[in-house]
Amino acid sequence: MKMRSVGIRVAVPITAIGLLLSGCSANSAEGGDVTITGTNQINPHDPGELRDGGNLRLTISALPQTFNPLHVDADLDASDVASWTLPSPFRSDAKGELSVDTDYFTSVELTKTDPQVVTYTINPKAVWSDGSPITWEDLASQAHAQSGKDPNFLVAATSGFDRVEKVERGADDRQAVVTFNKHYAEWQGLFGLLLPKAVTANPQVFDDFYRNGMPLSAGPFMISNIDRAQNRITLGRNPKWWGDTPKLDTVTFSALDIPARIAAIQNNELDSSDISGIAEVTTAKNTPGVQVLRTPLPRWSHFTFNGAPGSILEDPALRRAIAKGIDRQAIASATQLGVVSDPKPLNNHIYMEGQKGYQDNAGVVAFDPEQAARELDELGWKLSSDVRVKDGRPLVIRDVMYQQDLWVQTAKIAQQNLAAIGVKLEIETYPGQGLFTDIIDPGNFDIAQFSWQGSVLPLSSLPQIYAYNPDMPLSNKGKIGSPELNALIEQTISELDPDKAIELANQADRMIFEEVHSLPITQSPGTVAQRNEVANWGAFGLASPDYTTVGFLK
Repeated sequence: MKMRSVGIRVAVPITAIGLLLSGCSANSAEGGDVTITGTNQINPHDPGELRDGGNLRLTISALPQTFNPLHVDADLDASDVASWTLPSPFRSDAKGELSVDTDYFTSVELTKTDPQVVTYTINPKAVWSDGSPITWEDLASQAHAQSGKDPNFLVAATSGFDRVEKVERGADDRQAVVTFNKHYAEWQGLFGLLLPKAVTANPQVFDDFYRNGMPLSAGPFMISNIDRAQNRITLGRNPKWWGDTPKLDTVTFSALDIPARIAAIQNNELDSSDISGIAEVTTAKNTPGVQVLRTPLPRWSHFTFNGAPGSILEDPALRRAIAKGIDRQAIASATQLGVVSDPKPLNNHIYMEGQKGYQDNAGVVAFDPEQAARELDELGWKLSSDVRVKDGRPLVIRDVMYQQDLWVQTAKIAQQNLAAIGVKLEIETYPGQGLFTDIIDPGNFDIAQFSWQGSVLPLSSLPQIYAYNPDMPLSNKGKIGSPELNALIEQTISELDPDKAIELANQADRMIFEEVHSLPITQSPGTVAQRNEVANWGAFGLASPDYTTVGFLK
């Protein structure tokens, strides 16, 4: 779930971009069995128990390349910031169940199925930060920009919008009627973050308007300052906000490397931060005034393979052999032992462990080094000294990742595994700034390690990440796919019967494993270190925050 400069946060809005990406580790938790749905840990309190005002100090990995969450250059850091400042049609609870966010819409209804029609009725009080009303034209403009009809709009995903036939004015300017030309199963994911038409009017403003800030927004907060020298973004209350008055005065996002975050918590320089691994969990638990909150996230780490023409891993049979040489259970045990009670690899690209629809589809890449070695021999990669060679080319693979101990630990285990079958894995680490825009997006890797952040609507990830169109690769970083998989994805996201959609999605997942598009590693149990006085914030799991109720206890 795009991931670009590389941040990870505990909550993202329901979004038409089914996944956001992150370079940070997905391995974070404390002991105990975990499931993806149910309750969450956010230190809940009635807003009346909170003091008015205060500054919530949070962290991102790097200042975003753009604040436009729909742009291909956007990332989870951008979404973290934007979600405080932009409308969304739905809220999600801890079970992943959706309800209309009435701050922005009085109703969002599937009003017809043949053709499929969804009617959005906008809250009559809802305005942009310049005082102008939010209208159907904002939805119509965004639908066009994300439709894929104009490739000059550099969108991260077209999910669902490529099926929109038209967006029309309803009863008045505050109502939008969206008509589809094909069924779309996850229609609730459209307009996950609604942008003003000024941002989506044409490809140039789509690139530029939010590139260095957000001059127009509509949430309870808005960007008040961006200090690039200090790598800090400050949000303040939106004076045009029509809903409940936020408890906080300001929110500050500081760009910090992952290893610096736990120290910042200890030194009372942050109020809340994701943490990774048993050492950080232990440190947080032993820090006065700090508690550890945990709720599993729809976020997972993985190896993405580069199958682009000319890549050393272009051949799916070679990717399959190498995947069989990586012991994912060993990685799960090493990175999560003592963090969760029963570490295990994730064996599905779409559904998380404990989520309806999850099943193990990873048999085709099950760890089997002897079989991997035989397949490499059959492919003509013959052992020469310690490294296999074919046509004079040694089997040397570059594995790129964010500079973080858990990523490197993961890579070193894979490196040892692959060395045993004559494959040399070279580990390359990079800072968060530019990892995606400068390294991964241009395809300057053989394997890339990062995390996808999913949502309660997992099917929307399929066309974004796993379908492949060479003219519009979207977030398919490794440029791997097939017409057969594209067709199955199309069938899946057109299926309005939820149970049938799950069946089709798992068929697609098996095909994704067979072509070795990517190899899931582990799911994030989602652990947060947070100061005791922070309320209504923390480890959200599948839930979306109410930004007006976040604050500090009296």
